[in-house]
Amino acid sequence: MSIIPQPLTEFPWRILALLLAIAGFGTIVLYSAASGNIFPWAAMQAVRFCIFSAMALTLSRIPMEVFACFAFPAYGAVLAALFLVELIGGVAGGSQRWINLGFMQLQPSEFMKPIIVLTVARFYAMLPVGEIRRWNAVWPALVLIGVPWALVLIQPDLGTATMIAAGGVTVMFLAGLPLRLFIGTGIVGACAIPIAFSFLHEYQQNRVLIFMDPESDPLGAGYHISQSKIAIGSGGFWGKGFLQGTQSHLDYLPEGHTDFVFATMAEEWGLVGGALLILAFMLLFRWGIRVAMRAQDKFARLAAAGLTTTIFFYVAINLMMVMGLAPVVGIPLPFMSYGGSSMLTVMLCVGIIMAIDRAGKRSTGTGNWA
Repeated sequence: MSIIPQPLTEFPWRILALLLAIAGFGTIVLYSAASGNIFPWAAMQAVRFCIFSAMALTLSRIPMEVFACFAFPAYGAVLAALFLVELIGGVAGGSQRWINLGFMQLQPSEFMKPIIVLTVARFYAMLPVGEIRRWNAVWPALVLIGVPWALVLIQPDLGTATMIAAGGVTVMFLAGLPLRLFIGTGIVGACAIPIAFSFLHEYQQNRVLIFMDPESDPLGAGYHISQSKIAIGSGGFWGKGFLQGTQSHLDYLPEGHTDFVFATMAEEWGLVGGALLILAFMLLFRWGIRVAMRAQDKFARLAAAGLTTTIFFYVAINLMMVMGLAPVVGIPLPFMSYGGSSMLTVMLCVGIIMAIDRAGKRSTGTGNWA
């Protein structure tokens, strides 16, 4: 008999250790970004990680049937909150995204990222197999995705709207819809880019134009991308060393503790640090995809794959953004960028994937996580 209680042995300790390693490294980077001060960023980031880890472990104990049953009600509640944002939401920095609850500022759009995945997955799990290639399998999912996407886009929050659309469309693809549908939509979307561009806000249009030619305004709209590239390039192979970065410490790099934290890290830790960080994220994605592949239920399989790709989009878009490969859309790097909203969303995804993993292990009788 083991002296360790059985509930503790069922915890996914290896994936928790991986998350702790990423978040711990992020805390070190934030400590350096604050010029060697643990406050305000590093300490608060560590506290948030501990709280959200406990939340994820709590979610991991919930049966999958509960997530399936409450997918549509949760979608309706968050959608109502998004409408409420338009009515009474607080405005900051030119955007209307938050509801003031007194003790905190609630951003409902963050909850929609994982919930849209669960909702679309639930829809396709309920859909008869014979209907998957008919129009009835397409338009309801498009409505489920399109309504919150439009509400978030007019806040305006292009980054979050993109994440919501990407998560929902990924589940549609994984559900088995005809490939020609996505190819045709991509072609139509490419043709509609000039029209869509005209509907963007001026600052969003500037981000796209600067992405195409950041050197055209290196001291204005292109300053973020230019300084980010300088910081990443100056790190070289091994980096300048811990607490030795100049771009962030001398305030040349804007938002060096939030959206551009990867540039702050790369300057001090170099290519080696960046490669190891990307490897850690790849192990996280590998775990999520394997959980999806082992899932016995269609809803669980689509949810695990969709939530994993949601985390992937966080990482991929942020890295492309700081390297000048995508426009600046305000997507943070999970566990690295300072802030509670993104960490909350990612840990919600992780917690639900853990619940799917736990259900899969119990049905197959295996205890391996990778």
